[in-house]
Amino acid sequence: MRDLPPYARLLRLRFETEAGAPLVVMPYGEDVVGRPGFLHGGAIAGLLEFAAFTGLSRALDDDSVAMKPVTVTVDYMRPGVERETYATAVIERLGATIANVEAFAWQEHRDQPIASARLNFLLERPTTV
Repeated sequence: MRDLPPYARLLRLRFETEAGAPLVVMPYGEDVVGRPGFLHGGAIAGLLEFAAFTGLSRALDDDSVAMKPVTVTVDYMRPGVERETYATAVIERLGATIANVEAFAWQEHRDQPIASARLNFLLERPTTV
């Protein structure tokens, strides 16, 4: 993966693999606090977006394709608390010019997500002559 953008470094994201799928891990720390003891919603949204980009990048397996988010919708389901947060993504549709991705974030139990996001990406592939 390319060098991490500044926001990913601020969130101190780690990129791992679980059962062959990309997993993004965000540790709890001062930089991700909203109100005391809870994650900031923007940090959760950022984690979900990085999970979506990571999953889509892996599915494309082509660094020449530009991935531009067109829409991002985040649903917050329960509060994120003082512990590591995990996120992964599922590619729902991967076409020639559009990709639809769903990302999920959880803390202790994967089946109890704290948030999910749906992202639609415009894929710009290099033109061949």
